[in-house]
Amino acid sequence: MIVCGDDALAHRLAGELREVYGERVTLVVPAAQASRSPELPLSGRVRASALFGRMSAAMTRAVGTTPTAPGDTPPPDLPRVLETLELDEDVLLEAGVGRAAALALVHDDDETNIRAALAARRLNPQLRLVIRLYNRKLGQHLAELLDQASALSLPGLTGQALDASTTVLSDADTAAPALAATAVAGTSKIVQADGLLLRAVERTPPARGEVADPGLCTLALLSSTTNDPAGSEGSDRSGQEGPRLLPDDRSVAEATGRGTVVLEAISHRAGGGEPGPLAGRSVPLGRLFSRRLRWSLAGLGAAVVALAVASWITTGDDPLHATYLVLLDLFAMGDPAAGADADRQILQLLTGFAGLMLLPLTVAAALEALGTFRTASALRRPPRGLSGHVVLLGLGKIGTRVLMRLRELGIPVVCVEEDPEARGIALVRRLRVPTVMGDVTEEGVLEAAKIHRAHALLALTSVDTTNLEAALYARSAKPDLRVALRIYDDDFATAVYRSLRAAYPNALTRSRSVSTLAAPAFAVAMMGRQILGAVPVERKVLLFAAVDVAGHPQLEGRTVAEAFRPGAWRIVALDATDPGERQPDLANARHDQEGNATGLVWDLHPGYVLQAQDRVVVAATRRGAAELLGRRRQLYSGG
Repeated sequence: MIVCGDDALAHRLAGELREVYGERVTLVVPAAQASRSPELPLSGRVRASALFGRMSAAMTRAVGTTPTAPGDTPPPDLPRVLETLELDEDVLLEAGVGRAAALALVHDDDETNIRAALAARRLNPQLRLVIRLYNRKLGQHLAELLDQASALSLPGLTGQALDASTTVLSDADTAAPALAATAVAGTSKIVQADGLLLRAVERTPPARGEVADPGLCTLALLSSTTNDPAGSEGSDRSGQEGPRLLPDDRSVAEATGRGTVVLEAISHRAGGGEPGPLAGRSVPLGRLFSRRLRWSLAGLGAAVVALAVASWITTGDDPLHATYLVLLDLFAMGDPAAGADADRQILQLLTGFAGLMLLPLTVAAALEALGTFRTASALRRPPRGLSGHVVLLGLGKIGTRVLMRLRELGIPVVCVEEDPEARGIALVRRLRVPTVMGDVTEEGVLEAAKIHRAHALLALTSVDTTNLEAALYARSAKPDLRVALRIYDDDFATAVYRSLRAAYPNALTRSRSVSTLAAPAFAVAMMGRQILGAVPVERKVLLFAAVDVAGHPQLEGRTVAEAFRPGAWRIVALDATDPGERQPDLANARHDQEGNATGLVWDLHPGYVLQAQDRVVVAATRRGAAELLGRRRQLYSGG
């Protein structure tokens, strides 16, 4: 296995392959990485640790690793590290791409990954590629191109093998649902897997005397309880304090008062895509003209109607002719009523006066409309009286995906960004999302985002110290504010969570590591399985994959109940499509008018016997996936 990358995801993925799947890994990183590219997050983490230590040294325990003594031999299972200035064909050959089973390209730059993928496919047509790309449409086209190259080089390649030969994933898409879900307090929230098929619902702990809806099946028991809604935010190293993945029915029945993650449905998510270039550009009449101008125009219109009625009554003319005369006088186009009756003369003078008022109102309307259209694509300021919203810090790759997710959930958002050229600036302009430009660490920036009336804070910048400082300042302004932080290091994220929870016991705090959330999905894809998605459960990850029953002794010939291994894997759906009509990619299966996959059966009877021709959707823990889906030489206990 070869992993090429320049940030924390590459190291996390290499560790996942080595520790969970027992694979030999070659890690290719930039030669100057230790001194240049990771310097910002690393030094940021050091500064954040110092700041955090001064604030809460008495509240948390230090989490660290024992350094290797001089002369000690490093563990033999550590990945081989290859440093290079540029990822080209020579470097790939030196890393062993010609004989490797899989290659993961997880650089932060899409262009670097694309170039390396094209070169790797030329060097080894049988190589399994897992590519990290932020651009979804480009990723689909690239996967089709690379699969076509494999099919031309290897004519006998089966459809299933071809589908697994190239996988394009996005760490932002994998982590965004979990980060967006942290902004919704006290309500059930939908977490859609990236594979488009799964809807899992996180249910809050039931009140005393209530029973939570189990859904189709219970995927996890959360650490949150009725007495402790915040929970312990456990990870894979939290033991009994953390969430329990894939519990059996007995454990679910005994765990009264705990929050749960249940499977609600398996459906197809319509590809709405990103908003178009004209999305959010339409301007309603209420914003086109000011309220004062609208009232003025309405008053002038009422005066004209009154003059027309008065002309009709006093002159005895036909109503249409009387209105016609009033309009001629209004626009100064009628003849003077020199020899007419006094009533007609008075009406003509009043109509002329109304015509004088029409000119400035017309000019004002034109200027206001022009100003409104000119500012339609500008950044919108937070409106007065805004409350109950989410303050989102950072509009990079992660922040932009989270913003789109929050908009899908209908949650009001105020964004804060320092860089005017950030990736998400164009999106907030199109969607007319209120945005504050400025450094969040400077005084007055969070106040401008109405932090004192906000419901939650999502600190998703790329610098740990900025996220932590913003969280501490926001808590000082509003102690009960719900806070979620993006932290690079998972151990440091745990320490941040524990100390903030101890300092503010009545407020909900969440800390997330994007690389920790994304690495398991990338690892499963490298093992050649059709990864449907990854649903984060606190700081653990539950994986979903499509598995052919044939060749799996843990599945073939067993009933659904017998194939279920608590804490490891569970069958959640069966693809009942005829094998001759079955799509290689389960996400492209046929769907009905409501979007449900017609060939999928999710209300499986426990006594159904799995046959060799069956294909199932499996939910698995990281280590369960290693045993069931991967080629693993050594198994570790736990889930």
